Amino acid sequence: MADDATTVEDRDDEGFGLDDRLVPDVRLALAAGDRPRLASLLDPLHPADIADLLEQIGTGERREVLLLAPQIITGEVLSEIDEGLREEVIAFLPRDQLAEAVRELDSDDVVDLLEDLDLPQQEAVLDALEDADRLAAERALSYPEYSAGRLMQREVVTAPEHWNVGQTIDHLRASAHLPDQFYHVVLVDPRHRPTGYVTLGRLMSAPRATRLVDITDDSFRTVPVLQDEGDVAYLFNQYHLISAPVVDQSDRLVGVITIDDAMIVLDEEHEEDVLRLAGVSESSMSDSVLATVKSRIPWLVVNLGTAGIAATVIAQFEGSIAQIVALAVLMPIVASMGGNAGTQSLAVAVRALATRDLTSSNAWRVIRREALVGLANGLSLAIPLGIATALLFGSAGLGAVIACALVINLFVAALAGILVPFLLEKLGLDPAIASGTFVTTVTDVVGFLSFLGLATIVLL
Repeated sequence: MADDATTVEDRDDEGFGLDDRLVPDVRLALAAGDRPRLASLLDPLHPADIADLLEQIGTGERREVLLLAPQIITGEVLSEIDEGLREEVIAFLPRDQLAEAVRELDSDDVVDLLEDLDLPQQEAVLDALEDADRLAAERALSYPEYSAGRLMQREVVTAPEHWNVGQTIDHLRASAHLPDQFYHVVLVDPRHRPTGYVTLGRLMSAPRATRLVDITDDSFRTVPVLQDEGDVAYLFNQYHLISAPVVDQSDRLVGVITIDDAMIVLDEEHEEDVLRLAGVSESSMSDSVLATVKSRIPWLVVNLGTAGIAATVIAQFEGSIAQIVALAVLMPIVASMGGNAGTQSLAVAVRALATRDLTSSNAWRVIRREALVGLANGLSLAIPLGIATALLFGSAGLGAVIACALVINLFVAALAGILVPFLLEKLGLDPAIASGTFVTTVTDVVGFLSFLGLATIVLL
């Protein structure tokens, strides 16, 4: 049975992502200038895997791939390539190939492609579009960044609200330009305002004479065109939507957002929160050393300043440390444990704020819970640490001091981990990017101050 499970697992590992042998095989084909071999390696790949491959090889190798196998760059591949590499790839493509690739994309994917390019390359892509598609893309780009207007696609399948199932099916079959993927038929009134939608499953299973208004889905919700995309992603996740019509200020239908785009936003926001908690901005494995340094050094400078505050606290107890050398050995334990406890609470708080599980209505209950958790953890760890310290250094007083300091710091760390991001969010600041530095500073200062202060009072 175990062997069977291993076999299945091995098959699963081989079935997803790039094969470990692919990149070396591609490099061998490039070295030999073997165009047929390169085509046989790349043509069967999914667009997402082709994008991954281009990200894993160097600039020179990418250009060789584009020279020997230009057919691999389709619209789907362009939409999958990391933002940092798109400009490089687009700049290398002949204009006619770029035009062909861009024409394959839905309007939302075209906008996603355009908004990360500089102006000359934006013009190159726009020039490759037909007039109607270009006008739609320029209209979408006129909406604020990170708004529903940027996220939506213009291709929407609609039907008058007075139609029945038979009329709708006949209309769909006769239409020459249906989207490649859609989930609902949106019902509109005479002023082109959405009034409901019907899933394709209900449409295909209902008798032809059934009125569309009788089989509309209860999940119907509209999204204002200027709504923040983070709110859109929350809407999809909270109410399990598959698609949602987008309306302008007059409630007229202007587009639709589908679940794939909403989930991309949700994933990007989660990734952004994780990166910001670590004090880094969004980057990719293809970024240069200089770009990576620039993205990471600002918060390291801030941390350097906050570390100076902790060092100042230690300096106030220089005499105590000189008399009891064991203090210098033990004080990192208190600060480190506080930092870890604060990070645990911080991660929970930032995640809860992002998913809107932590609100003003339940804040004090959550804060009280975290405070009690911090106190319980402090007591659980302080007793064995205090006993071990007393035995190791032969001082019951020193054991009691470090035990008390640990309880204090873990209690404060738990409170800081939940209060700091909550207060920053209320002030309109991003809790993910700013909280880590503040919480670390609090736990370091309180840890050193409580331990060294108690030691000075009790032991000297």
